[in-house]
Amino acid sequence: MAKRYLTRTWPRSTAPSPNHLHPSSSRVRTCTYSLPTMAGTKPASTAQKAPASTAGKAPAKSTEPSSAKKTASKSAAKPTSTAADGEKKKRKKSRKETYSSYIYKVLKQVHPDTGISNKAMAILNSFVNDIFERIATEASKLASYSKKSTISSREIQTSVRLILPGELSKHAISEGTKSVTKFSAGAGK
Repeated sequence: MAKRYLTRTWPRSTAPSPNHLHPSSSRVRTCTYSLPTMAGTKPASTAQKAPASTAGKAPAKSTEPSSAKKTASKSAAKPTSTAADGEKKKRKKSRKETYSSYIYKVLKQVHPDTGISNKAMAILNSFVNDIFERIATEASKLASYSKKSTISSREIQTSVRLILPGELSKHAISEGTKSVTKFSAGAGK
């Protein structure tokens, strides 16, 4: 991307007062701003004017190193492409994975006539993500302690015992064991 430079000059009375200048200074203050522009676009002031003769003008030299140019061009995403009939294509929304549908299904199993607000769903989704991350982190530590490179159901079970208190861990372990058994039976077919 090319850079434009915008320079503004204010009389002493209306200029923003930098800390290093005394407020009673009679000098005119000038600020220079660096404005990034899209490559190939013209500033707004020259958009309607006819192009001036470019004879004898050399291309402007950039102060950016060549490696910075390459990374900037790679990271800059292209605007939406145009369709054959001239309309712009809509950019595809990035998908956000949540546990909302699963939480809703469990809610309907337990309380069929009860609903849930979006805010409550966001809180429950955050809770599930937090517990999942805690269990995964603890299982990772357990695997590294025993010098294993694989997290198995045993590490998950032990981490659940360590993280969840009392009766809750017993229920979680029994449900997890039931799920693993069901999955293993289905994989053998």
